[in-house]
Amino acid sequence: MDTDTVRSPAADDSAGRRREQRGWYFYDWACSVYSTSVLTVFLGPYLTSVAEAAADADGFVHPLGVPVRAGSFFAYAVSLSVVVAVLVMPLVGAAADRTGRKKPLLAAAAYTGAAATAGMFFLDGDRYLLGGLLLVVANAAQSVAMMLYNSYLPQIAPPEERDAVSSRGWAFGYAAGALVLVANLVLYTGHESFGVSEGMAVRICLASAGLWWGAFALIPLRRLRDRRTPAREAALPGFRQLAATVRDMRRHPLTLAFLLAYLVYNDGIQTVISQASVYGSKELGLGQSTLIVAVLLVQVLAVAGALLLGGLARRYGAKRTILGSLVAWTLTLAAGYFLPAGAPGWFFVLAAGIGLVLGGSQALSRSLFSQLVPPGKEAEYFSAYEISDRGLSWLGPLLFGLTYQLTGSYRDAIVSLVGFFVLGFVLLARVPVRRAIADAGNPVPQRI
Repeated sequence: MDTDTVRSPAADDSAGRRREQRGWYFYDWACSVYSTSVLTVFLGPYLTSVAEAAADADGFVHPLGVPVRAGSFFAYAVSLSVVVAVLVMPLVGAAADRTGRKKPLLAAAAYTGAAATAGMFFLDGDRYLLGGLLLVVANAAQSVAMMLYNSYLPQIAPPEERDAVSSRGWAFGYAAGALVLVANLVLYTGHESFGVSEGMAVRICLASAGLWWGAFALIPLRRLRDRRTPAREAALPGFRQLAATVRDMRRHPLTLAFLLAYLVYNDGIQTVISQASVYGSKELGLGQSTLIVAVLLVQVLAVAGALLLGGLARRYGAKRTILGSLVAWTLTLAAGYFLPAGAPGWFFVLAAGIGLVLGGSQALSRSLFSQLVPPGKEAEYFSAYEISDRGLSWLGPLLFGLTYQLTGSYRDAIVSLVGFFVLGFVLLARVPVRRAIADAGNPVPQRI
């Protein structure tokens, strides 16, 4: 027998794991264009303009007979999507863990979101209710799909590989977001030369994100494998399942302590992402084109940042690297307070600082949390993680808004967010992650 042609079972397992990991990366590549092109850039202003077209003389629309100011409709739709996601994620997560069949659930969530996003092509005239419905469906489906996607990480990567694998996934997502955003901006800024109206250009950009999402989701769905798990009790409805998950977390208090720290500093991260353009336009007097270029710069540098921090984690450990990123966030916001108005160059420097720490801090948080999840409860615990990521990030915007209301200064509002990173640093520094990993029943990697 030619021993050179014989593959060991370990080599086969390694090859299969690498194949799954490469497929896993492509879900970030598939869905991140929704977050970038749809939520961050195009949908908010466009849906608001559609609602304004449908408003009465006082500027109100009346969904289900409830008077809503047209300018608030987008924000309310996003909030409703979070409520729907919070209700659905724990139920789906428990079902995934109980049956071991995550892939059909991931496919259902992904294609529901992709179809709703593609349907935004028909959002014109005064169809604000259609836009609100599609936003709620797409955003909730995205949250459910990301919860299932994240829960694969402990199954496709051993502990020593998770920081690198998670970082590459984030890098793939930011690369796709930047690539599609460039194409969208070419169409949007040159819509007249393409023979389409500005509104039609926006609708094409929105729909293309859904088509991209659905097309590239085929790759992870072909490569990821389901793992059968021992039968568990039936899943509970929405909030009851979330409450049961939190009760179970009380048996792993160090996991809960990490989740609390993540909830705090991630609230700061999400608020910076959502409010940076407001700060740039209202306080610094920058134009829309400048802000869009800044978003693109964040996307491009987030790819490098995710890979850079992943490399630092391999050398210094994930916890230390996350703590370092929180220091960088604090310094970046402090510098943002002193930015001169009407100077886009300095705003691009601020965007570069955000981009370099954005992807890495989120990727390493995901991989570190995966080490703290008891085996067999990945989807259930990641539903709580995803709710923390998406559903509970309301304190930051509230503090930002209240600070502006009391001071009339967006500079004071942006610097008020420093507290989230300082408190998150303190809470995370106090978590003994090695003991937390062992208490969860997982092997402790050499460097963490």
